[in-house]
Order: sequence, then structure tokens, then C-alpha cells
Amino acid sequence: EVAYENIKACLENKIPVICGTTGWLEKKPEIEQLAIQYETAFLYGSNFSLGVNLFFALNEKLADLMKNRDEYSCQLEEIHHIHKKDAPSGTAISIAEGIFKNNPKFDSWKLEETQGNQLGIFAIREDEVPGTHSVFYRSEVDEIEIKHTAFNRNGFALGAVVAAEWIKDKKGNFTMQDVLGL
Repeated sequence: EVAYENIKACLENKIPVICGTTGWLEKKPEIEQLAIQYETAFLYGSNFSLGVNLFFALNEKLADLMKNRDEYSCQLEEIHHIHKKDAPSGTAISIAEGIFKNNPKFDSWKLEETQGNQLGIFAIREDEVPGTHSVFYRSEVDEIEIKHTAFNRNGFALGAVVAAEWIKDKKGNFTMQDVLGL
């Protein structure tokens, strides 16, 4: 709940910010405007793992390839540790948004069972899993799956450091797609 005020204070003092915190995103457009107003930088990412962000780009490409393939249904699965409070994860929602952007067959998501243009997201909580995300396209005859599995939390920290180094001396609003040149 304090993320918004902390981000705002940094931007007002011309301190660039990278943020992966959820729960305040309804105010994100205001924060993005402040970054412009104070001539500093703001970068938001639902996930800072370099591999996940490459997975996001692959997901969008696959969604575009599948947009005219009516014989395929699509669903997401995300697995996280039992301590995770949100479901689905912010990463799963970002994956779903990438599908919506590139495949007009889907326009919303729902946990578990779906109807019509809804994309099903299955959120599983088990053990100490740092994060596994899968996208499945299924037909009567085959299945296409793309998957990212984090083995530990080191990749998230590495991505945050890469983003922090990248944003130095920049002005404007950015994402990890910008950091990776995607």
C-alpha cells in the first residue's frame, strides 16, 4: 500500500525507479505522468527475470501465430510456492495480456474454468516453487506448450540489477522489453 507514495517521493526528487510491486497499479498512469513531469525515469515490470521477459516476447509471437487457428484452445498454468498471496500471479496476468494483445479470440481471463472469449488460468501453489509458467494451445490432435521454469530467485535479482543499471541517465517510462531491446 505504501508503494505509490514511495515511488512518487522518489520521482519528485528525480530518482529513477524500477518497480515490480503489485497492488497499486490503478495509479500507474499518474506515476508515469510524474516521471515525465520531473524529467526522470520509471520502469515497471511484473517480473524482472530476463528469461521470463524473453518468454513474454515468445508468448506474444505464438499468440499472433495462433490467432486464426480456431481449432486450438488456450490456457495458462502457473505454479508458485505455498506462501504466495495473489492468484493468479502478476506474471500470469502479463502473459494473458500478451495473448489478448495478439489474439482477438481472447479478451479476459478467469481462474480455472472458462467460457467464450475467456482465457483460463490455473494457479497452483505447492512447496517452495519459485515460479513456473506454461501456455498451452490444444486441439483434438496435438498440443503446443511453451514454458518457463525458475530454478531459484537469483534470476529475479539479476534482472532487477540489469534494469537498474540500464535506467541510469534515462528519462521517461519503460518496461523490461526496453531493457532487453525487444
